[in-house]
Amino acid sequence: MLKPKLFTTLKNYSWPEFRKDFTSGVVVGIVALPLAIAFAIASGVSPERGLFTAIIAGFLISALGGSRVQIGGPTGAFVVIVYSIVQKHGMDGLLIATVMAGVFLMMMGFFRFGSAIKFIPYPVVVGFTSGIALIIFSSQVKDFFGLPMGTVPADFWEKWVVYAHHFGGINYYALAVGAISIVIIIFWKKVSQRIPGPLVALIVSIFLVRIFHLPVETIGSRFGVIPHVLPPPSLPHVDFEMVRNMIPSAITIALLAGIESLLSAVVADGMIGGKHRPNMELVAQGIANAVSPLFGGMPAAGAIARTATNINNGGRTPVAGMVHALVLLMIMLFFGKWAVLIPLATLAAILIIVAYHMSEWHSFLMTLKSPKSDVAVLLTTFSLTVILDLTVAIQVGMLLSVFLFMRRMALVTNVEVITRELVDEEETEDPNAISKREVPPQVEVYEINGPFFFGAVHQFREAMNVTGKTPKVRIIRMRDVPAIDATGIHALKEEYANSKKHGIAFILSDVHTQPLIALERSGLLDAIGEDNVFGNIDDALNRAREILRLPPIERHIPFVPTVKREMNPNPDL
Repeated sequence: MLKPKLFTTLKNYSWPEFRKDFTSGVVVGIVALPLAIAFAIASGVSPERGLFTAIIAGFLISALGGSRVQIGGPTGAFVVIVYSIVQKHGMDGLLIATVMAGVFLMMMGFFRFGSAIKFIPYPVVVGFTSGIALIIFSSQVKDFFGLPMGTVPADFWEKWVVYAHHFGGINYYALAVGAISIVIIIFWKKVSQRIPGPLVALIVSIFLVRIFHLPVETIGSRFGVIPHVLPPPSLPHVDFEMVRNMIPSAITIALLAGIESLLSAVVADGMIGGKHRPNMELVAQGIANAVSPLFGGMPAAGAIARTATNINNGGRTPVAGMVHALVLLMIMLFFGKWAVLIPLATLAAILIIVAYHMSEWHSFLMTLKSPKSDVAVLLTTFSLTVILDLTVAIQVGMLLSVFLFMRRMALVTNVEVITRELVDEEETEDPNAISKREVPPQVEVYEINGPFFFGAVHQFREAMNVTGKTPKVRIIRMRDVPAIDATGIHALKEEYANSKKHGIAFILSDVHTQPLIALERSGLLDAIGEDNVFGNIDDALNRAREILRLPPIERHIPFVPTVKREMNPNPDL
């Protein structure tokens, strides 16, 4: 349903609800201030770009989104990809990639891909999330320790080599400010749940640096004055070559924004007992990411921590998120001059705490106890995120997951020549088992168990090539085949043609809805003939007797329909 939640919630909106939303929006705006600045600096861009993003994208995500309580803005997930883009292609490259990502997100929403995001494997999500957390932490070492060095290298290993060379020049004042900030953030929750710890850490550190004149680098000393107005919208310089080069990065940004936003919306649903509209959320995220760069912004997404803060402070409609964006705007307009006093060591401390929570180390350790294939996906995605590139990590992680999934499906799918097999104990308990039927001597029955797709076709062909006396009738039983793809249909066509060539009658039994429709569309059903396709093995065996000119027999036990095994009837699966 492509309808913003704002329109739904305003129908019966009341003054008490507005007061709660307003209060929550103010609190979340204050919480978002240091995070917006910190994520911008960590991403290699100027601090005001984080504010622009939180204001513009944050307002649009709340106003147009499919969640009642989602708070949008810059997040830690984008730090790695944004830093990489800025280093290679500059700000124009970042703005173009973000606009393209916004278009991709809108397309995903319009084409109803909102529910498809959930099919991204969990080890891939944990792998790149933990990798991003490690990179964020490593990127903050310079400011946290006050190391006297230039620009932090983009490469992970190179960062630590350069750190090692400069560790002798630690600024212990910066280290003390950063350490005090971490202690405040961690323990302030015991003092107050209303006032955010990062804000207290900012205020305390600013006073410490100003009162004692500590030689600690601040936002002002590195970046100068922060603008106190929003810039007018402008288009970046665009050329075809840049657009072509930015496609992979734009896809990565779109995937990250979609994944993080919908995960945040799911978590929020559990906290308020609601239900978000995933496709509308994707459209809103797309609009926000397409518009934000026009004002100098960076990529944005739904932020789980800020969304949870909104809920915990009473926010229950998109109005709270819109208020949060307006609060940030007011802070920038009237108090922006004070932001230049923020010590960079304090922002580093805030991001180190963010990285710790983002690392999901408990989930990482739990996934390491999963099947080996999942562990391989986790470690591959994590390693590629840290060592190479987030874009490569997601692509390789997804491909590896797909290949391992196909391998699993191929392993669980088997083809048996059941008229030549010994009957096991499990089969004797099955009232539809072939062992409980009288199979004529010149009839051979094969049974396919599992999805009949390209990964399982080789087993089918091997079973068909088993040497033995050539039968008069060949029955392919498909009671455990919930779905079939084009390769499976082609394999059946080949076997039908081969059977016809050798004068063997070809019969299909226990065909479910999806395979039946797929066979009909392919034309194979007409070739075989509907009088040779049956819904149960008894009718198929009687058809074989008819071909062999033998008298039919009645079912000798109560028949249990195989329709209970029916899966998704969609023929396109």
